[in-house]
Amino acid sequence: MDLHIRITGRAGRITLARPQALNALTHDMALAIHRALDDWQGDDAVALVVIDAQGDRAFCAGGDIAAVYHAGLAGDHQLGRDFFRDEYRMNAAIADFPKPIVAFMQGFVMGGGVGVGGHASHRIVGDTTRIAMPESGIGLIPDVGGTWLLSRAPGRIGEYLALTGARMGPGDAIHAGFADLFIPEVDWPALIATLEQDGDVAMLRGQPAPAATLDRRDLSAFGGRTLPEIIAALEAAGDTEALAPLRRNAPLSMAAGLAMVRAARADTRMQQSLSREFRFTARATADSDFLEGVRAQIIDKDRQPVWRQDPTEDKLRAMLAPLGDDELLWEDAE
Repeated sequence: MDLHIRITGRAGRITLARPQALNALTHDMALAIHRALDDWQGDDAVALVVIDAQGDRAFCAGGDIAAVYHAGLAGDHQLGRDFFRDEYRMNAAIADFPKPIVAFMQGFVMGGGVGVGGHASHRIVGDTTRIAMPESGIGLIPDVGGTWLLSRAPGRIGEYLALTGARMGPGDAIHAGFADLFIPEVDWPALIATLEQDGDVAMLRGQPAPAATLDRRDLSAFGGRTLPEIIAALEAAGDTEALAPLRRNAPLSMAAGLAMVRAARADTRMQQSLSREFRFTARATADSDFLEGVRAQIIDKDRQPVWRQDPTEDKLRAMLAPLGDDELLWEDAE
């Protein structure tokens, strides 16, 4: 069983239960989480929802995209579109849930894991937490509402994280707006038990988090208008640490991620960001470097992707153009 969904006391409980796979999110898991939230929304017995995960290595290290890869390789691009569409609808359901959702995020919280935990109303991190949006390393873009979160990070942190895929510890995650409270993980079981019993988030109290580091870094280079301008500024500054991932990650993904984080700053609700993300991911298996990135990083693990897509203005426009009948729409669209 990949998920353990139940009601305990006054809490709806969702536990990711694939620790051997770092709790990677499958299509079925995304659908099941969404169904549970729909069931509990009008259930007066459920005062709040707790989302946690088994194992100590990861809350959720990302989406399980092997099936999307193999389908895309065989010319079936619909399977990926269906997965991303349903995943994003689940992400929006978490963000808009009318009752408190408390997410306990240990270990790796990446990509699809941010989509599950990062939109909860109360996001708790501990000593082992490492949060990242590393999609540009596999030829994708920060999705699952990631561009929405990145667009609201202070300064140029959003651009920096989108392009580099850098990992944040608990202090940086709180500073960047990806988490709310630092609580030592040893305290989590008792805290969850109290939430189950009382159904009240008022008792949640954070402790001083490890110091943030992103607030002390000069990220002004990431204010460059284009990816080449950012790279040139980093070269001029001699910032080899930031340059290394930019020379390694997919150019089209980085250029698109940069544009999408900046576009999301004008969004008034996360659904707008999700719909924009879907324009890229719906085309990803057919028209981007995504399949090659997954092959190199996840399937063959040779870590030697050959990026073929040139991030021209025309290509960017094509990847982010409306999808017509396939556009990700929302029933409550304003």
